[in-house]
Amino acid sequence: MSLSEELKELRRARRQAENRLHRLSALGEQLHAEHGRVRRSLDEVRGFLDLAPRARDTLEELSTTLFGRILDEVEANLTHAIREILGQDRVVVTEREVKSNRLQIHFMIRNQGREDEIEDIMTGQGGSVCNILSVGLRLIALSQLPRESHRPFLVLDEQDCWLKPGLIPKFMKLIQEIAARLELQLLVISHHPLDLFAGSADRIFELVPDREAGARIERVK
Repeated sequence: MSLSEELKELRRARRQAENRLHRLSALGEQLHAEHGRVRRSLDEVRGFLDLAPRARDTLEELSTTLFGRILDEVEANLTHAIREILGQDRVVVTEREVKSNRLQIHFMIRNQGREDEIEDIMTGQGGSVCNILSVGLRLIALSQLPRESHRPFLVLDEQDCWLKPGLIPKFMKLIQEIAARLELQLLVISHHPLDLFAGSADRIFELVPDREAGARIERVK
């Protein structure tokens, strides 16, 4: 091989090496940029993971505070119902605690001036307290539901079963006023005398025994 041919071959090899160097340099810059992007993404993820526990704790604190305000209002409304119907100076209170990341609520009754005496709502006053609170909680729960997916309608089946007959007019008047204010429709089923509902019910129907049909419905009001 002559000298000129050797020089041509060397020039060709040099050009190939330069082209390869350019490609490797471009690839290196691309990988460097990708590495920087991945590092930034990783730093963002780490920052989010560091922030997540604090954000969760803050949200839980805000939720507990907001729910606590709602419970305070529930306590006040139920206390008003107890006093209006039973005519007694008693207070509805709640105990709130978190177990397994869930807020648990216990309802109790205390006599004003004797706060250390706690009454079981299931048995207090022969069950009348339970009647009043259960209706109140149902009305409150229904009022919080979105109207577009829940019809404002509530059936109260024997929810006055433990109330004395003399308390029924007050009981019905109060829930009728609440239902009207919340724009709720109520269907009340009761074994008490019909005249006890005359002052609060818009319509009254009586289930009358019938020998042929077994029973028939008659409109009384």
